[in-house]
Amino acid sequence: MNYHNFYQQSILTRGKFWGRKAAKIAWYKAPKTVLTLDKKGYYKWYEDGVLNTCYLAVDRHVKEGMGDHDALIYDSPVTNTIRKYTYDEVLDRVSKIAGALVSLGVQKGDTVIIYMPMVPDAAFSMLACARIGAVHSVVFGGFAPHELAIRIDDAKPKVIISASCGIEFEKIIPYKPLLDQALKEATFKPDACMIYQRHMLKADMKKGFDHDYEEIVSKSAPAACVKVKATDPLYILYTSGTTGKPKGIVRDNGGHAVAMQFSMDYVYNVHKGEVFWAASDVGWVVGHSYIVYAPLIAGCTTVFFEGKPVRTPDPGTFWRAIEQHKVNIFFTAPTAFRAIRKEDPNADLLKKYDISSLRTIFVAGERCDPPTLRWLQEITGKPIIDHWWQTETGWSIVANMMGVEQFPVKEGSATKPVSGFEVEILDEAGEKLGPNHEGYVCVKLPLPPGCLPTLWNDDERFEDSYMDKFPGYYLTGDGGYIDPDGYVFIMGRIDDVINVSGHRLSTGEMEEIVSGHEAIAECAVIGIEDELTGQKPLGLIVLKDNAEQSSEGIEKDLVALVRAKVGAVASFKTVVTVKRLPKTRSGKILRKTMRMIADDKSFQVPSTIDDPAILEEIKEILVSHKIGLVSKKQF
Repeated sequence: MNYHNFYQQSILTRGKFWGRKAAKIAWYKAPKTVLTLDKKGYYKWYEDGVLNTCYLAVDRHVKEGMGDHDALIYDSPVTNTIRKYTYDEVLDRVSKIAGALVSLGVQKGDTVIIYMPMVPDAAFSMLACARIGAVHSVVFGGFAPHELAIRIDDAKPKVIISASCGIEFEKIIPYKPLLDQALKEATFKPDACMIYQRHMLKADMKKGFDHDYEEIVSKSAPAACVKVKATDPLYILYTSGTTGKPKGIVRDNGGHAVAMQFSMDYVYNVHKGEVFWAASDVGWVVGHSYIVYAPLIAGCTTVFFEGKPVRTPDPGTFWRAIEQHKVNIFFTAPTAFRAIRKEDPNADLLKKYDISSLRTIFVAGERCDPPTLRWLQEITGKPIIDHWWQTETGWSIVANMMGVEQFPVKEGSATKPVSGFEVEILDEAGEKLGPNHEGYVCVKLPLPPGCLPTLWNDDERFEDSYMDKFPGYYLTGDGGYIDPDGYVFIMGRIDDVINVSGHRLSTGEMEEIVSGHEAIAECAVIGIEDELTGQKPLGLIVLKDNAEQSSEGIEKDLVALVRAKVGAVASFKTVVTVKRLPKTRSGKILRKTMRMIADDKSFQVPSTIDDPAILEEIKEILVSHKIGLVSKKQF
């Protein structure tokens, strides 16, 4: 199949193209209209279509004779558990969970918050909500009470589904006290909670309000699928916002289902009966799209992994699971592979396992640095496909579309725009830039099916955040460029471009150079305030465990390297070695937060941070090295 022709069809003949793709899913009432514009000027996909997402993901496959095929494999190295669920078993479980929600008064259009660890019933609860037309909002398990309270007040759930605990490596994290504190703080009060009791820790229950999950599910009559409109919301997923208040990304039912099926066919090139594994968490968009919905809608087997890339029990756990479950397509964040590479730089543990079932490895969540890309290519011999997308879009904006035409990989690029995404690079005035000119990465409207139609109860913020800066375009918030071959290079968030003595420089470019040093496991380059130049770059590096050279020597090497490749104009003079970098639980490095620490500005500790103590470590290092404005005040 020719990519250019296929892509152009999706842009020039949107109605016909996406109408044909909609025919690949099972509708109760197939849409006659494909794309419409409402009175607010918002685009709607398949407005007159009627369907049910749970039916597509579960019931449909049972009816088509796949009931005895594995739908979900639960692999939990932290509990030493492997459990397989067939489509028949998932249908039975999901129907009864849906029945339990109905017994608690949940109806079509109501919201339900799911605050659970990576246990199969987190996925089953999502599907149960979809089954009865309820809108679910999954909150990452273990989020702080304040952050959960904010989401409770915004989503206003009728019921909250939670668990007694989660597990981080060997540590048990009690969830119920966190939930109870959030409920105290929240203004809105739900009608009830369903608590999934795990054997390693039983939660205290509030009589009449808390319901034992297993008990109420076992007693409930199965609930049937409820018909919903294509434009009805399937879920809300909160993402961080600049104001401190999270943004509730809305996903509709119809466009989402079409996009999920399309992406499995044409981006991942994986088909019914094959095994797909996205190593993420249901609390993130990757978990929604590619642990739960897309694999099941496509009739695949999805791997549901409760663990980490390292220490559960070792850096070979991914390779072990790929061999054991005969995974065909694997997807995770580059940070996971950097963690593996740091502890097992020669990939000795990979040699213990047979990963011949694996066709392709996909990475996303952040730009894949070239050293990690090259390392993965070398040790696996598999295609390594970097693709770029956002919580807002729900699926990839830019990718090497493996089910259409495979292009040669260019380091640092996620390859070319995916069908339906008309990607353009704009300057500050909104003018389109030519090849190799860096600017704002935008998508010309309309966005394809599956992308956010708006924010939950906040149209004004939706327009302000994404639509107002460049009318007719969706602002991604990232900067980058497109080369003469049409490859898209994402260089980082717009605020990662720094101004040094009037020169606009990309910290992403410097980071790429730094990460290329053989001793570097991970790095971040941030722009910090400087009295003389306005801003200057600061490099923070984490060394590999087997690094032979001293940290001082490596730091000097890196300064010389950036000077040689970017020039003296970069003013890259400061590099410090740290034990670890602050990250979100999904693996993104918190560059903006580190910049605010260095600039001695007040900031909110991000709710998504993996370990808040790292921020204090960074602050101490900056002060001790007399770096940034923070070092000029007493720590």
